[in-house]
Amino acid sequence: MRTPMLYRVYVALSMALVPFAAHLTIKKLRAAGLPAHRAHERLGHATQNRADGTLIWFHAASVGESLSVLALITRMSVALPDAHFLITSGTPTSAALIAQRMPPNCVHQFAPLDAPGPLKRFLRHWRPDAAVFVESELWPQMLRRTHDSGAAMALVNARLSEKSLRAWAKRPRLAAYLLEVFDLILTQNDAMAEAMVRIHAPPARVARGQNLKSFAGPLPRDEDLLFEARTALGHRPVWVAASTHAGEEQIALSAHKKLLKTHPDLMLILVPRHPERGTEVAQLIADTQMEYSCRSRGDMPGGAVYLADTLGELGNWFALSKIVFLGGSLMPIGGHNPFEVAQSGATVLSGNHVFNFAETYSAMETAGAARLVADADDMAVQVDTLLRDDHARDKAVAASKGFAQQETGKLDTIAARLIKALRLA
Repeated sequence: MRTPMLYRVYVALSMALVPFAAHLTIKKLRAAGLPAHRAHERLGHATQNRADGTLIWFHAASVGESLSVLALITRMSVALPDAHFLITSGTPTSAALIAQRMPPNCVHQFAPLDAPGPLKRFLRHWRPDAAVFVESELWPQMLRRTHDSGAAMALVNARLSEKSLRAWAKRPRLAAYLLEVFDLILTQNDAMAEAMVRIHAPPARVARGQNLKSFAGPLPRDEDLLFEARTALGHRPVWVAASTHAGEEQIALSAHKKLLKTHPDLMLILVPRHPERGTEVAQLIADTQMEYSCRSRGDMPGGAVYLADTLGELGNWFALSKIVFLGGSLMPIGGHNPFEVAQSGATVLSGNHVFNFAETYSAMETAGAARLVADADDMAVQVDTLLRDDHARDKAVAASKGFAQQETGKLDTIAARLIKALRLA
């Protein structure tokens, strides 16, 4: 296909703007505590050697997307024992969590900026045999230059917002030019498969796949920390409000204050999505006049609320309760991954704004594995019911575990499909 003029203009602009983008990006990574050599990975400067043999590159945006492919990589490595894997992402948080859970035949690098210089350096060093892009990572030059390098390419867990779909629909030649690079496009659902074809993805290469976040596996746990936390809690009942965003902590705290009237020993473990908001959330708790303890201070659970404002410890807090409210859902954010809760052995409560996982929540509700809540009063009622009714709680937890196990069984099919489409076997 002839190169669209819009793509040529984009390339020219990226060349002019890359010094400014590089400065801001590197400054942000350095501020997050990354050493200079790692921050410069964004300019395509590799900090690790390329292993000999087949290299499969996975590129994801941030935490959820990055972690969602680890189980897939593990399964693919069983079928391809001599292959090596590279994961790229853009955020310090994703890098830290990937490092904790990465299979032994993997390396992580920060993704190169979408500009000629960084991409040339990156591709010249890594020489991927295949590249797998996750969800909505459609950087124009990254796609075309990877394709031009000869790598086979796939898009998995494909998901574009309505706004993005409308934008691509207005640029049909550019959309077709970028989407033709993929040998396979696996979407999260049938509706997205149809939408990808409407914006000129090659129909024969588009198919419904599976939400990869259902395969991510249980979050890691620290057994020593869990022993200490359980000792501190004793026999107190616990519920968790996790991955909360601004505006949601107040709702969870209000619900908890209502619950304390009938469950005076109840503890809320409050886990903000972004730990750097810990000071802000601590003030919100203090404003309620409830006693609280704080993980970042080294406290074990105590008081009415435990503020778990650290990174990478969510699996421990899920392990302490059978009742988990998952944030990003009372505000129009789209929800967060309910599979992590289900795999931990808890039942899920969520707000109504779960459009990023609409089909998942619908299926979980039908199975009795999840319940949606509208506000603080509704949240308090649902938690109270699950605390009082052992049978209802056990039934919900069993449904949640069963749903997670059923989804995980589909991973081999996805891995085999990718291996075939990317000509790796």
